[in-house]
Amino acid sequence: MIFEPTAPSTIPAAIGPYSPALSIGDFVFISGQLGMKAETGELCEGVEAQTRQAMENMKAILQARGLDTRHVVKTTVFLADMNDFNTVNAVYGTYFSAPYPARSAIQVAALPKGARVEIEAFAVDTRALEVICNSPQCACNGGCSCHEEE
Repeated sequence: MIFEPTAPSTIPAAIGPYSPALSIGDFVFISGQLGMKAETGELCEGVEAQTRQAMENMKAILQARGLDTRHVVKTTVFLADMNDFNTVNAVYGTYFSAPYPARSAIQVAALPKGARVEIEAFAVDTRALEVICNSPQCACNGGCSCHEEE
C-alpha cells in the first residue's frame, strides 16, 4: 500500500513529526487542524477565529486532493473548554450541509500552542463513484443521491 502525504503551502507547517494529511486509496485522513495562519504560524485570536481558520486549513487540504467538505464523513472536535461548544458549532455549521458528517466533540485538558479548538477529519474520495453513478450504466438502481432530482 502506498501512503500519499498532503501538505499544501497554504496551511501552517506541522508542529510535530506528522503529516497534515495522509491518503491511501480513496481515504483521506486529516490530522487535527489548529486555528493557525500559514503566513505566521500563530494562532488566531479567540475561539471563533480559531475555528474558522482550522476549517479553512481543512478545506485547503481537501482542495489539494481535489475534494471539498462534501467528502468529509467524520470529524472530531477537541475543545479546551466545552463552554465554547455553541460558538464552535456556529462556525463549523457554515462549512457543511446536510447530510452532515458524523462527529465527536471532546473536552481536553490542553491543546498545542494553547489553542482553544482542534479539528481532525476523515474524508472519502467518491468522485469515481459519482461518475459511474451518474452514467447510463449506473448499477445503484436509483438508490443513491444522484437520482434524487429525477
